[in-house]
Amino acid sequence: MSAPPTIGVIGAGSWGTALAIQLARNGHRAMLWGRELDEMRDMIEHRYNARYLPDIRFPEGLEPVEQLDELLDQTQNLLIVVPSAGFRSVLQTIKPSLNSDARIMWATKGLEDGSGKLLHEVLVEELGDDTPYAVVSCPSFAREVAKGLPTAVTVASYHDDFRTEAASWLHGDTFRVYSSADVVGVELGGAVKNVLAIAAGISDGLGFGANARAAIITRGLAEIMRLGASLGAQPETLMGLSGMGDLVLTCTDDQSRNRRMGLALGRGKSVESTMREIGQAVEGVGTAKVVQLVAERCGVEMPICHQVFRTLYESHPAKAAVSELLSRDQRSE
Repeated sequence: MSAPPTIGVIGAGSWGTALAIQLARNGHRAMLWGRELDEMRDMIEHRYNARYLPDIRFPEGLEPVEQLDELLDQTQNLLIVVPSAGFRSVLQTIKPSLNSDARIMWATKGLEDGSGKLLHEVLVEELGDDTPYAVVSCPSFAREVAKGLPTAVTVASYHDDFRTEAASWLHGDTFRVYSSADVVGVELGGAVKNVLAIAAGISDGLGFGANARAAIITRGLAEIMRLGASLGAQPETLMGLSGMGDLVLTCTDDQSRNRRMGLALGRGKSVESTMREIGQAVEGVGTAKVVQLVAERCGVEMPICHQVFRTLYESHPAKAAVSELLSRDQRSE
């Protein structure tokens, strides 16, 4: 049998590091690069990510590198794990180094700011539609994956052979991978759930309790389903791991940065101070603006997401946003 391929992970935050750990556990040579040179040097020397996962040692096959060119020179199998705001710029950076053998997977959740494009549309614009690509999305937290706790994810691709191979890269004893051909559904569920997690956090921060949280989750899922139908997603995808599964997890556990943002807003803190306190990207903040744009463009009603947008970008009081949701006209479910 041939040796497992080398896989380059671009993005050394908590999620990128956790996925690199998983790849190395599976016997791959996983090269990991991040933009902070001092942090990469520290990982090379000490064999752990001191900033994000300080208590988890790197397995033998995980190789942090200082320079992106070093990674690109040694593999064309890439896993991109950067905030959605930087996704296009990463593609533009790596494009001159890619050849016809390049295969790209990403674990970024979000939509492109400004254009509202799904990330696979951004990739096709930058690299063309001949490059095999796949997206991985799931209800998971990086620390639990890095610790080897049981996790299930979805890998979606329109490229049948690459979908199967990419899933095999990650699948392991405690990391179960399901495959899908519905790229739109997997991307959409992973993006919009972050906005709804902010809503759930706001509700809990205001002290509204479990009943309100359950209502936000279920009616939020209805919003995802409506937008998904407009964009061509399969409903069964949005009822699965990358839709409902990810939504439930992100809305209910305080490991979620988006939920923590909502909790802070509900308790009267500002977006800016909470971002500083969290110290990592909170994807739902940017995605709320993009979802508002896409929903208007598609003529889809998304009242919960709309109120999150108003709270984040129009200084609308969180309590007033919830009151307006509750005062909407009565209707059938």
